[in-house]
Amino acid sequence: MTLDELKAKVGQELGVSDWVEMTQERVNAFADVTGDHQYIHVDPERAKQTPFGGTIAHGYLTLALLPWLNQQTTGGPGLNLGGRMSINYGLNRVRYPAPVPVGKRIRLHTVLQNVEDVNPGKGPDGKPEAIQVTLAQTMEVEGQEKPGMVAETLTRVYF
Repeated sequence: MTLDELKAKVGQELGVSDWVEMTQERVNAFADVTGDHQYIHVDPERAKQTPFGGTIAHGYLTLALLPWLNQQTTGGPGLNLGGRMSINYGLNRVRYPAPVPVGKRIRLHTVLQNVEDVNPGKGPDGKPEAIQVTLAQTMEVEGQEKPGMVAETLTRVYF
């Protein structure tokens, strides 16, 4: 895909990932890595007594799954522009409108929000040095009206 072709797709959905089950094993492993062992994540019996009715994924776990789910996205053009490298440049915002219950399946929807040139004309062949891509990413939870996460993510692609 060319840079102009990508820019023409602003406002369009780039694709949807495969469904992935949020397992208790994944949640427990994340708790071990981060040290966040709050009972709503790791104690199924105690979590049954909460309004959630069981354990839920950490919000940051849901966010951390973005790179993996991005790689599984189908139905879209992807972001293969022939750059030297791509980096996660950060986030403009993240919200968790609804919990992600353990045992539910999730999938990622990605919409291209914006493509900006970084240092126009300073890259190879008069291209920009890089582009900054803004994506609206929504984590759908199977059977739930509200998403488990909505994020505006930033990626830089260097030429």
